[in-house]
Amino acid sequence: MTKKEKAEYIVKELENLYPETPIPLDHTDAYTLLVAVLLSAQCTDKRVNTVTPHLFKLADNPFDMIKLTVDEIKEIIRPCGLSPRKSQAIFTLSEMLIEKYNGEVPKGFEQLEELPGVGHKTASVVMAQAFGVPAFPVDTHIHRLLTRWGITSGKNVDQTEKDAKRVFSKDLWNKLHLQIIFYGREYSPARSPKADIDFITQKIGTVKAKKELV
Repeated sequence: MTKKEKAEYIVKELENLYPETPIPLDHTDAYTLLVAVLLSAQCTDKRVNTVTPHLFKLADNPFDMIKLTVDEIKEIIRPCGLSPRKSQAIFTLSEMLIEKYNGEVPKGFEQLEELPGVGHKTASVVMAQAFGVPAFPVDTHIHRLLTRWGITSGKNVDQTEKDAKRVFSKDLWNKLHLQIIFYGREYSPARSPKADIDFITQKIGTVKAKKELV
């Protein structure tokens, strides 16, 4: 299969499996999504969703967030891991949003990536899911699967994002990245590859990827 043929097959199968793509992180607006995505680093979405209701009940906007101390935020988000770093980032980015953007989350990659704790992947998620701007956030599921499927060399997430954007139509990016994440979690988790049900890899995977699934 050529990459184009693989891409067409992937899109067709994922659309059949996941015609609807609800955003996994519970949120109400761009700010709560930004905080939730920041918390999801090295943490499951499920755990984040158990922590954010308490946090957002106290502070679902930057003005209320800075009324809390960093230690108070840290105690609430502790189950998500990396709480010292994440709590400081949440507090400081809330201050920056107030000072620079009147408390609003900016609608630009560069502005988002200037915020503490916000890298390119987090900015891409917010741009795609909060503002509807075409983006292709690459997490570990996407990086792993697009490598197995022969869409990218898999050298690093930056290269994976470039290769994905080159192969898949721009109007599909925002939905497709979620579909790939859903597929990875259900059919091809990293720690326990399910070779018998990972049918996309069986169909189009590289030789290296198939060996990894044994």
